[in-house]
Amino acid sequence: MTQTLIDRRGLLRGVVALPAALFAAGEPLPPARAITRGPKFHWFGYYDKLEFDPASRYVLGMQVDFEHRSPRPEDAIRIGMVDLQAGDRWIELGESSAWCWQQGCMLQWLPGSKSEVIWNGRAADGYAAHILDVNSGRKRTLPGPVYALSPDASWAVTPDFRRLNDCRPGYGYAGIPDPNAGVLAPEDAGIWKMDLRTGKRTLIISFADAARIPYAKGGLERSKHWFNHLLVAPDGKRFIFLHRWRDRDRTAGPYETRMFTANAEGKDLYVLDPHGKTSHFIWRDPKHVAAWAWHPSHGSKFYVYQDQSDKVEALAPDVMTENGHNTYLPGNRWILNDTYPDRQRLQHPYLYDTRTGKRYPLGHFYSPREYAGEWRCDTHPRFSPDGRKVVIDSPHGGTGRQLWLIDISGILG
Repeated sequence: MTQTLIDRRGLLRGVVALPAALFAAGEPLPPARAITRGPKFHWFGYYDKLEFDPASRYVLGMQVDFEHRSPRPEDAIRIGMVDLQAGDRWIELGESSAWCWQQGCMLQWLPGSKSEVIWNGRAADGYAAHILDVNSGRKRTLPGPVYALSPDASWAVTPDFRRLNDCRPGYGYAGIPDPNAGVLAPEDAGIWKMDLRTGKRTLIISFADAARIPYAKGGLERSKHWFNHLLVAPDGKRFIFLHRWRDRDRTAGPYETRMFTANAEGKDLYVLDPHGKTSHFIWRDPKHVAAWAWHPSHGSKFYVYQDQSDKVEALAPDVMTENGHNTYLPGNRWILNDTYPDRQRLQHPYLYDTRTGKRYPLGHFYSPREYAGEWRCDTHPRFSPDGRKVVIDSPHGGTGRQLWLIDISGILG
């Protein structure tokens, strides 16, 4: 069964023959439209960054002219935003040569700002962060990159992107080799905190610090360590990071993970998930974290963890049954999530109502097979501040990865 038009489920027919049963369910789906267009490719990346401005009018994105290979040091992407009130007009803002397929260049709005955005770039002596006022054009550069920002936009934390590129391609940046590539757990690198006003940088947690904290299964002393996926709590008092490691004799393949929380100075470390398999997570509130992980109670599921305690409970174990990129809409009633491609190569973003236990599909989006591995295109759903819109990255429209806007107001009522 093939057709040549994109139907309301967001599937490009005519590119691939899909089972007719996929179109016969009759399920109501919200309207979706592409807000970027080819021939260039557009995406945003991770799900836990502020893509919309506070008024929910402008949508940040990145533009590139190739796909299906690793970035090279000389590959620059264009930074821009889409004006949803002016025919989805693309407004160019700058460029970056410090980026990856999964998380871009950490492009995001500064929390609380109506006009300032931040992204990572390259400087003469390493990586840097640029802050731009999109109204005035004023731009300033900070002496280090960022990953996660505090809620008041006064500071940021960041891992070592050089080591990330070495240990987990697709998340670090090409071009600057890790000076500690041969060191299993360096003392002089790890997580830095940077003052976004002064640019002062301080190493607050080293790889060696994490490696010294015992792991029940052992093996830390013979493994190579790195950090990824940092996120500051809604009140700015603590942040999460994932401590990952792989046997020193392996350069790729399986690794283990611990989810840590720490205070804003990198002290008072707590192993929130000690079982070795934490994946995607989000702060529900300053005291609780929702994460896909393995736990003895239910196996691999989403769980809600109470910070600095051993209190854990399964989250929608019979409904949210697959790993995905989860966030809470404002008010915490609704969870926005997605899936990886299924056997038909369809990705399924959805909303979950914590009050009723019901799951609402937002579409079924086809991802061609060449979107795999490091340059896969996860939907990574992001919501607007007004909680009425969602944007995803998807290649289903036939012009490569583009930004797609989904109107969820009809579901929320």
